[in-house]
Amino acid sequence: MALYSAAAAVLEGLERGDGGIKSLVYNSRFPHVRQLYALVSETLRYSPVLEKVLAGAALLQAEKKLPPQLAKVLVYDLLFGKGLKCGGRWKALARRHQTRLEAELARLKVQQKVSCNEDLLAPVQAASPGDSPASQVPRYVRVNTLKTCVDDVIDFFKRQGYSYLGKAAGVEELRALSGKKFLSDLHLPELLVFPPQTDFHNNLLYTSGHIILQDKASCLPAFLLSPAAGSHIIDACAAPGNKTSHLAAILKNKGQIFAFDVDTKRLATMNTMLMRAGVTSFQLAQQDFLTVDPRDPKYSKVTHILLDPSCSGSGMVNRLPREEAAPSAERLQALAGFQRKALSHALCFPALRRLVYSTCSLHQEENEDVVRAVLQERGSAFRLVNAFPSWPCRGLAAFPGAECCLRASPADTLTHGFFVAVLEPCEEGAAIPSSLPVAAEENPQHSKGMAPGAAPKKRKRKKQRVKE
Repeated sequence: MALYSAAAAVLEGLERGDGGIKSLVYNSRFPHVRQLYALVSETLRYSPVLEKVLAGAALLQAEKKLPPQLAKVLVYDLLFGKGLKCGGRWKALARRHQTRLEAELARLKVQQKVSCNEDLLAPVQAASPGDSPASQVPRYVRVNTLKTCVDDVIDFFKRQGYSYLGKAAGVEELRALSGKKFLSDLHLPELLVFPPQTDFHNNLLYTSGHIILQDKASCLPAFLLSPAAGSHIIDACAAPGNKTSHLAAILKNKGQIFAFDVDTKRLATMNTMLMRAGVTSFQLAQQDFLTVDPRDPKYSKVTHILLDPSCSGSGMVNRLPREEAAPSAERLQALAGFQRKALSHALCFPALRRLVYSTCSLHQEENEDVVRAVLQERGSAFRLVNAFPSWPCRGLAAFPGAECCLRASPADTLTHGFFVAVLEPCEEGAAIPSSLPVAAEENPQHSKGMAPGAAPKKRKRKKQRVKE
């Protein structure tokens, strides 16, 4: 029962606007984070169907003491999951209504002329396209090049019955994906794109660490940081670790990543994930990044920093539909204050050559305003880089140069809402390029996992081939 209570608590937190799904799951006290995350994600995925089933069966009217979010979790596992795993009164309650719930599910299938549960999702989403563009965000799959290569993963999915359509030419091709068809992303060379709601949590490639389920926007920070192999990097607010594993793949496990997070459980989960992904060049530390001494000799070679601090999570699309209210001004002010401190602190590392600041927030207070305040504080010591000029969505015109920043959104880029800024020092002799990769096709070296400007090198070892 602890699993269902924890899942219901996460759903309630999402509804209140306490944070995004990842932060709420990782901050819960439930010991099996992956199990909880999968249950919450799948319940959210089937949420429109569950609401119709609950309404048709009048379950909440019959059981007035049953919390709505707990009802969703129980009914999801009863009808769509692996069967109820709990005991006690809630299991007895669900079983008592099982026949009526199953009948309502069957009625929905007849009404929508489908034969399997999965087919219920598309009609429900298509019936209410105005609810949110979130339902149009594809499933992005990042190929973990520490364990395999893009061609082998494509071959694996083709053997599983998927049809590969080649490289996307534009966003509209991603928007049109359906069924068991997939594409290579038009910007990021190690990203594959599948139709929305495609579930790979039980796929062999995911469980073995050969692929990482990571939204495209979340891949931008590591991609734009572009550290050369051998670099020393700080991932300042690292858990749950997707960006850290991406950095390690770009480094080819050559170099050093110092990853910080204050939460023990999040770090433990992150360690498991990184080990599964084959990451070896990292050191985890349970430490507030603000307490790290930039002058510590341990960090004297740190040239790149990825700073993705805690934020409102307002750009995350896997939030409940009712969670549309903006966070309070007080909460935004508190978050922005922490973000400014973290960014200012990160710029104190003496060997720093490039820093990426990112959030999954839509609010100017956490994005452009933070960057503007810190740049003003630092005078002429740092500047914004015009990163990814071909990216369609730019920073809000909050100050001169804000257009150098990137924004992402479900409507415009078919991703989560995101913000990215790239900063570099202005000192003479820094020998830093004034701009970053325009796109993968314009930077063929980077598309093979190399840092921009690096000389081509022969591969010293063959990638581990994916087997079914």
